[in-house]
Amino acid sequence: MPPNTPYQNPATNRIYELLFCDDIKLYKNDQVAGKYPWNILFSSEKNIDALEKISGDLTLETRPKILALNKLAQNGQKSKNKDLLGVVIEVHLEEGLDVLAAYRDGSARYINHSEKIIIWDTPNDQSKPLTSKLFQEGEIVVQQIGPWEEPRLAPPPPGDVRITLLVSDGLYFGQGPIDVLFNDPKGAPILQAATLLMQYLTENVQGV
Repeated sequence: MPPNTPYQNPATNRIYELLFCDDIKLYKNDQVAGKYPWNILFSSEKNIDALEKISGDLTLETRPKILALNKLAQNGQKSKNKDLLGVVIEVHLEEGLDVLAAYRDGSARYINHSEKIIIWDTPNDQSKPLTSKLFQEGEIVVQQIGPWEEPRLAPPPPGDVRITLLVSDGLYFGQGPIDVLFNDPKGAPILQAATLLMQYLTENVQGV
């Protein structure tokens, strides 16, 4: 995995890494280590049945499901479905990197280039339609492109925007100059939907 350090604060860089749900070590802590589903996710045993249960468990939030699917893929059990589970938008402005991540359960994370962070785990009647629209546009793109088979790239360079789609069968992404992707037939609808969600979060949610 690349040394992804777009921010000055190591804690902010850790939160950035957590957005992609592809490094189980970052999730380890004493509070969750022995509890379901983390006891299975952290186990060194190849318990395929238990991982499949996690990936389809409707009572769980989205991120452990993505972790379970990634672990299944590492054990030769890559999903045959193309279920969109997360969308991560990175916009590298002159001031720094803005990142918005949204997940299928309606939760979201926003990291401003100033390193102010918004954590949204309580979807409501206002945020749900915004997240649904983002996923609707993302699903259209998933049907038109294929998964990225190489390791995840370092953050996009200044002036670029990247759309990363966390799908049950892998990571999909598109990247280009900000002005190009905001006018791209595939990228623009996703970015417009993401902008509306970001505006809601920044106007209505207290950051840290």
